[in-house]
Amino acid sequence: MLIAASAVLGLFVGSFLNVVIYRVPRGESVARPRSRCPGCATQLTWYENVPVASWVVLRGRCRTCGEAISARYPLVETLTAVTFALLAWHFGATAVLPAFLYLGAVGIALAAIDIDTQRLPDRIVLPSYGVAALALGAAAAVGHDWQALVRVGLAGLALWAFYLALVVIYPKGMGWGDVKLAGVLGMYLGWLGWGSVLVGGFLGFLLGGLIGAALLLIGRAGRKTKIPFGPYMILGTFLAVFWGQAIADWYRGILHR
Repeated sequence: MLIAASAVLGLFVGSFLNVVIYRVPRGESVARPRSRCPGCATQLTWYENVPVASWVVLRGRCRTCGEAISARYPLVETLTAVTFALLAWHFGATAVLPAFLYLGAVGIALAAIDIDTQRLPDRIVLPSYGVAALALGAAAAVGHDWQALVRVGLAGLALWAFYLALVVIYPKGMGWGDVKLAGVLGMYLGWLGWGSVLVGGFLGFLLGGLIGAALLLIGRAGRKTKIPFGPYMILGTFLAVFWGQAIADWYRGILHR
């Protein structure tokens, strides 16, 4: 029931994320006006705003002007639903689940915006520090796990400082948005343990390097092409949420053989 309810919640959160992804980079309000067609500006009715289903029924086109509606809309909604379901399956009915559901939502939004604009807006990233502190702090209070809360703060600071050092050493290789995001991701990884912090941080660079190399090989990018790094940081973090500690334990086992 929890997994199913989380998936349904994810569909509707994903619908809102589409608004965030479109409007935040443009400096628009995410609350008003109501959703509208980007072509003819006709406001959408409630039945044209049902996650995934409306896009399918309308065959991916505006009912009024016939302009094509990007497949990204149902994709974001479906991805958010799947992410929420996986997080509910992984954490179960625990006090920390809401914190990681927020991470799932904000991670999808930031990854899409970074791909579109190569920016990680402060309007989303900076408030996430407060949300993470409150949500993880509440989970620590429920479980009386103050050690985890201390680790959250230290890990966030550590990952932020590491990215800051990278920007200072090689400014062209990393953006300030990545530095700010690193602190948020570090807080969540810190909740899971230091092994997850190390694995999540490493996977971001590994994924970025592998996919960057693949784009070079197939001619989709050149040596001077700017590739947004935020999506790899976020994907590496989510992989570490599910398998970070297991990977860290496996690696320690190899070292001790």
